[in-house]
Amino acid sequence: MVDISRGSALGSSGASELFQLLRDGAPRTRASLAASTGLARSTIAARVDELMELGLVSPVADAASTGGRPPSQFALNPGARIVLAADLGASHANVAVTDLAGTVLAEHGEPLDIAKGPEAVLGWMVDAGLALIDGLGRDRHELAAIGVGVPGPVEHSTGRPVNPPIMPGWDRYDVPGWVQQHLEVPVLVDNDVNIMALGERALAWPQVEHLMFVKVATGIGSGIISGGLLQRGAQGIAGDIGHVRVARGSDVPCHCGNRGCLEALASGPAIARALREQGIEAHTGNDVVELVKHGDIDAIQAVRQAGRDIGEVLTACVSLVNPSVVAIGGSMARAGEHLIAGVREVVYMRSMPLATEHLVIAASAAGENAAVLGASMLAIHHVLSPEGIDALAAR
Repeated sequence: MVDISRGSALGSSGASELFQLLRDGAPRTRASLAASTGLARSTIAARVDELMELGLVSPVADAASTGGRPPSQFALNPGARIVLAADLGASHANVAVTDLAGTVLAEHGEPLDIAKGPEAVLGWMVDAGLALIDGLGRDRHELAAIGVGVPGPVEHSTGRPVNPPIMPGWDRYDVPGWVQQHLEVPVLVDNDVNIMALGERALAWPQVEHLMFVKVATGIGSGIISGGLLQRGAQGIAGDIGHVRVARGSDVPCHCGNRGCLEALASGPAIARALREQGIEAHTGNDVVELVKHGDIDAIQAVRQAGRDIGEVLTACVSLVNPSVVAIGGSMARAGEHLIAGVREVVYMRSMPLATEHLVIAASAAGENAAVLGASMLAIHHVLSPEGIDALAAR
């Protein structure tokens, strides 16, 4: 179970509202709720009754009445609703069903090419999600929201991908609108690395206010949490470090149209290409990881160099953002400490001592679950917001 009681990296959703006080799961009485909110006892009673009718709040067992009076303490009922979380990567897709505490109840993943287009990929997501819900024996009407991560920039207010370089056919596609034709619940969409940052923080670093999550896979990107809040930037591309120029690769072309991009040097496919040029059979990032695991010296050196290239870009990020934690995830993180060693080598050598005095650079604790967990947080945050509660009441 994930601790969602501390401030959400998605920002305030109306902490003065009654439900926002109850969402941390701690039992409270009507009197304590009235004291915290300044609302009249009669108002508190009416709102508690509404939340109990929705099943989102339930009486605490050991405080149940024995004399016919209403129970005196209440707490969040995380099993009252479920959310669907989806991680749609460049070449894979994972879906999971969680409760309102972020506990994964069921999950499924398989290879899936994002280039198949939105209807094929989203159709798979809907079908796989419904199969999980049915497999759990849950009613489909218990589904409260869907969180989706995609491998490209997203206009968060509309949920539409914007000029995503590795998602042909997805530009400005109305992802929430299409999904809602099949599942009539709120659909929240964000960049996959942003949701991985949310998932990593929720699982491993809930008290850290400044964190960067770096995904190294088919592409390279980062999610930034600063001052406790996820930073998306003006156009939703904050953290897009994959297309920052690295001097070592000035002549290497990138699919974005430029040359020398970090992604063209240090992503899984880029490392595989460099190894093929040395006569080593490697076609994908997974091939590289397997070579490293089997102790191939050339593969290990290539991965460590990729870490140095990433470190070169992160050195600027550390000075600009000053994070406490840099978590390295994505499929290439499975190469182990070799990638992270390269990152540390450059960042610790080239950054100002004050910036790195307490800086932790580590493998993602959430690992392969970071994106699905973050997508779940995206959906849960909406469900537990005042707007989400109103929507549930209306339904």
